[in-house]
Amino acid sequence: MRFAPLNLADSSNFEKTLNLLLLCSRLSIAGLLPGLQAQTPQPMPLQSSTQVLIVTTSDWNSSEGVLRRYERARPSGRWKTVGVPISVMLGKNGLGWGVGIMTTNNGRTHDETDPVKREGDGKAPAGIFHLTGMFGYAPQPPAGWKMPYVSLTPSSECVDDSKSRFYNRIVDRATVSPDWNSSEHMLRTDELYRWGIVVAHNANPAIPERGSCIFMHIWGGPGEATVGCTAMQREQIESVMNWLDPTRMPLLIQLPTPQYNKLRKPWELPDLPVGGFDI
Repeated sequence: MRFAPLNLADSSNFEKTLNLLLLCSRLSIAGLLPGLQAQTPQPMPLQSSTQVLIVTTSDWNSSEGVLRRYERARPSGRWKTVGVPISVMLGKNGLGWGVGIMTTNNGRTHDETDPVKREGDGKAPAGIFHLTGMFGYAPQPPAGWKMPYVSLTPSSECVDDSKSRFYNRIVDRATVSPDWNSSEHMLRTDELYRWGIVVAHNANPAIPERGSCIFMHIWGGPGEATVGCTAMQREQIESVMNWLDPTRMPLLIQLPTPQYNKLRKPWELPDLPVGGFDI
C-alpha cells in the first residue's frame, strides 16, 4: 500500500490520510493486516490471571516437583501464597518445552540444549498453560467446585493419534466417527483419574507429534512418575480443584527452577521462596 505525500496545508487530504491511518490501525488490531499486527506488543499472560499453580523441579531430568498456589485480588495486585507446598510427580523422563501461551522457541527463552516435549516421550510439558476444565468418575462434581466438569463414561477417550482430527481431545467414542488408532481410555480401573484437571497444552490448534492428553490427576504413590502428567495425592488435588475458579483465568506455570528464575522478570512471574524447589 502506497500513500500520497501528506500536505498539511490541504485539510481534505489531511482528513483522508488520517482516516486511512485509523482504518489500518483498526484492521491490524482485528488481525486483518498480519504485517501490522506482528508489530503490536503482546500482553503478558499473567496480566489477566488472578490464580496460578506453579510447579518447579530441580532440573530438566527430574520427575519430582513442588506445586505452589498463588492468588491476587485483581490483575494488577500483589501475589500471595495459598495453602502449603504440595509434592508432585511428573513425567518419568522429566520436562521438555511444551506448546503453551508463551513463545519458547527463541534464544531468550529456549537454549539449543533444552529438551522439547514430543508425543510419547515420557516428559511433562514446560511453559505456561491455561487450565480449562475438570473430569472425574462421579456423575457430578462436589458442591462448590466451579470449573467446567466432564463425567467420564466407558466411551470417554483422549486421542493421542496425531493423524486424527480429534488429536489431543477428550471425546465420547459413542458420539463421533472414530478415525484414530491410538487413544487413552479415561474411565480407568484404578483411582488415577477419579479427579483430574485438563491442562491446555498443545491446544487450539493441536500440532501433530507435540504431545497430547496432559492432565493433573491423582498419583499412584510417592516416587511413581507419570508418562507426562502432573500427579499428587487425592486430598491435595481435591483441594486444588475446589479452589480453582474459571472467572479468575487460572494458569499452570511449570518449569525447572533455573529456568523459572531466568524467566521470572521477563515473564512477570510471582517470586518463589529462596531455593524454590524445596518444600
